[in-house]
Amino acid sequence: MYHYAYPHPAVATDIALFTVRARQLQALLVRRDHAPFRGQWALPGGFVEIDEDLDSCALRELEEETGVSGIYLEQLYTFGAPRRDPRERVITVAYYALAAADHLSIRPAGDAGDAAWHPLATLPRLAFDHERIIAMAHRRLAAKLDYSTIVFNLMPRRFTLSELQQAYEIILEEKLDKRNFRKRVMAYNCMEETGERRRNGGHRPAMLYRVKDPGRIEIVK
Repeated sequence: MYHYAYPHPAVATDIALFTVRARQLQALLVRRDHAPFRGQWALPGGFVEIDEDLDSCALRELEEETGVSGIYLEQLYTFGAPRRDPRERVITVAYYALAAADHLSIRPAGDAGDAAWHPLATLPRLAFDHERIIAMAHRRLAAKLDYSTIVFNLMPRRFTLSELQQAYEIILEEKLDKRNFRKRVMAYNCMEETGERRRNGGHRPAMLYRVKDPGRIEIVK
């Protein structure tokens, strides 16, 4: 048996959880209770245990620090700059996650002194390289709108087509043509009419839709 003397870096996971609140794309951040960067905002995350796989670590850390569980989660990228963590050589496997705001109840615990939603447009100063992780996660999400049904993980249990279009526009940061948008999404087989309508202001009542299979992502292109 061979024994190697190579140093072993620590491995962590970090999770960029997005939702749409107050007509803005927002990320869930935790305030660090310990050094380094004590008191600063950061993404939920932590070190992988020796007998734990990466997905399990990400889900565990998210629930431990924020109380959030049962959400869509996808691996994003591995960040391994040698000095990204002042404590030691730490490689983090970043994830991004999506959830509808009405599905979540935030409960900070563990290493997090606080947990709160922050609009991407006005993020506070973040610990480590977490600003870079959020920026990459946002780009990945925007790109996947073009060929998947991932956006439905951000929608409430019942929603109008106008609210669905608004979610697209918030993520893409651009206006979409209403007629073309509706033609496109109505071709998807992942949502259905509820038979109910909702009135917004003085407009005609709009049909409410729901996702047929919540949490499932389909490739549409």
